[in-house]
Amino acid sequence: MMTLPLVLRGDVRPFVIIGGGTVAARKVLTLVNAGAQVRVIAPEPDSNIRQLADGGQIHLEERSATTSETFPAQALVVLATDDIALNEALAHNARSVGCLVCRSDDSTDNDFIFPAVIDRSPLLVSVSTSGASPALTRHIRQRLEAFLPADLSTLAEYAEALRARVKLALPLAERAGFWRRWMNGRAPEMILARRPDIADAETAACLQGTATAGEVWLVGAGPGDPDLLTFRALRLIQSADIVFYDRLVNPQILDLIDPAAERYYVGKQKSLHSVPQDGINQLLVEAALQGKRVLRLKGGDPFIFGRGGEEIEELAKHGIPFQIVPGITAASGCASYAGIPLTHRDYAQSVRFVTGHLKNETCDLPWHELVHPGQTLVIYMGLTGLPHICRQLIAAGMRPETPVALVEKGTLPDQRVHIGSLASMPDYVASHDIAAPTLTIVGDVVSLHDKLSWR
Repeated sequence: MMTLPLVLRGDVRPFVIIGGGTVAARKVLTLVNAGAQVRVIAPEPDSNIRQLADGGQIHLEERSATTSETFPAQALVVLATDDIALNEALAHNARSVGCLVCRSDDSTDNDFIFPAVIDRSPLLVSVSTSGASPALTRHIRQRLEAFLPADLSTLAEYAEALRARVKLALPLAERAGFWRRWMNGRAPEMILARRPDIADAETAACLQGTATAGEVWLVGAGPGDPDLLTFRALRLIQSADIVFYDRLVNPQILDLIDPAAERYYVGKQKSLHSVPQDGINQLLVEAALQGKRVLRLKGGDPFIFGRGGEEIEELAKHGIPFQIVPGITAASGCASYAGIPLTHRDYAQSVRFVTGHLKNETCDLPWHELVHPGQTLVIYMGLTGLPHICRQLIAAGMRPETPVALVEKGTLPDQRVHIGSLASMPDYVASHDIAAPTLTIVGDVVSLHDKLSWR
């Protein structure tokens, strides 16, 4: 390790910045945000520096620095000019009076460096490559920032205020245990969910050592591609104590689960239910009553042909708290990856989702309602009954030449798109090996696939 990351109060020592370009401007803004006292010496300062000076936030001297420049003792000096000889002379001057120096032109001659900072004040996360690659530092910061909710600042403020209560309520020997229970409990998630009332109640129970009930999270895992998970879904997937997952959840998403979490497969497919729905409902209730953080992980979206409504009805009946995290439903994900817009001003002004597999194991749909000009029809779980579906739509008045797309394993690397018509698709399916999961799209928008396909 070339450097030691430390947290420095910005208002303790003065900062002197030599140079006024883009690099200097970034550092000046960072220091101002940290409450630092900043003096800038530059003949032609960046407009952002000038704006800060006009607002009275920094002291600006519009002149060129000289090799005889002097610095306040113990100041922090940033040298951000293109003149190597000048920077070397100023670094010597600064260190001779006890200053620490940061040079933008020579990463090997630095007493301190500026990390990339993710600001969730009072929580700060810094990323550094010890000056070796500022571009990599910024890249990593951007990747990390995407996974840190903005509301972490609220959580940090809550935890900061809670410290005084913990000191009054608990002896020193019990505080570390409290913080472990609290951080792994329900209160932090409720703060992030913007439910401070529940967070307060959970915190009070934790301080009193009272066990609280668990919680169930119904999380949509999307149509397959792990990159389509929401940030909230990812956070809950990584936080669960026990997971009940469906057949259509990508194994790569299952790899994101904490290895210590319990896992149970409760998937369903035609004529084969690993666990009946009533049994799944009961499993969720029992696990939550044991105080566990329960993840119900579903392919697509829990509320679009995912039976999530039935599950939360049971949870509500037993007073089990729950959260619902929507996922990208198959219609949206598969159509997008197939280059088929579900609506288009010239082809379709509405879209309708239906399932080809009803509760009574039939495919008895309101066929005449599905035949509508300017409408895209998306059929979930319709592969097995596709010949029947095509015949019924034609009988109800839909044109036999209406384009049909079957998106097989949509959004996954081995996705395949099969194009035909209502008239031709039954024979096509019979002569090709097409496997579930497959989404059916019916409508004139399918004709855009050849032009818009991007995978």
